[in-house]
Amino acid sequence: MRRKIGIMGGTFDPIHIGHLILGESAYMQFGLDKVLFMPSGNPPHKQKRDGAANEQRVEMVKRAIQDNSHFELSLEEMHPDGYTYTKETLSRLTKEHPDTDYYFIMGADSLLEFDTWKCPEEIAKLCIIVAAVRDGLNTEEMDHAIRHVRERYGADVRKLTSPNLDISSHMIRKWVREGQSIRYYVPEAVRNYIYGNGVYSCSTIS
Repeated sequence: MRRKIGIMGGTFDPIHIGHLILGESAYMQFGLDKVLFMPSGNPPHKQKRDGAANEQRVEMVKRAIQDNSHFELSLEEMHPDGYTYTKETLSRLTKEHPDTDYYFIMGADSLLEFDTWKCPEEIAKLCIIVAAVRDGLNTEEMDHAIRHVRERYGADVRKLTSPNLDISSHMIRKWVREGQSIRYYVPEAVRNYIYGNGVYSCSTIS
């Protein structure tokens, strides 16, 4: 029997409850065996970052998912000396695990920008794309985007039904720097790590 593995990629700077809810929703809806949380070491679209160091982002992901047996940290894209593209990661994984179907979980914004990704036609061959609907994007727009990716690249795109929380890592970093509370927006273990280690230039818990 083929395995079904989800991939949640991103900078996770920091990881927040929105990421975790997406991962859990995909796990449940598509009957996945597990979900890999895969922080990017040096993402092509964010070449100039002023957030947490690689090791800090990895540690926050580790703490965020530690109590979930079907979530797993993957360091496949943690390459600080060079950019990592989704196509390269999927090529490597499918070659190493030919008995596995990979479900690549992305937000609606990423689906709308799929034409700009490196080798989108290759990505479409290597995985099942799971697209999460976001607030502000109506059903017709989402369905059009899915249809476009399916028809242009022959992709297997599936819509993820999940609560969509209006949370961003950028917002959380800003709040930390301003001394605002981030309680409940990130797991408590992540919140304690951020304040305990002065991540995002903060030194006190709020």
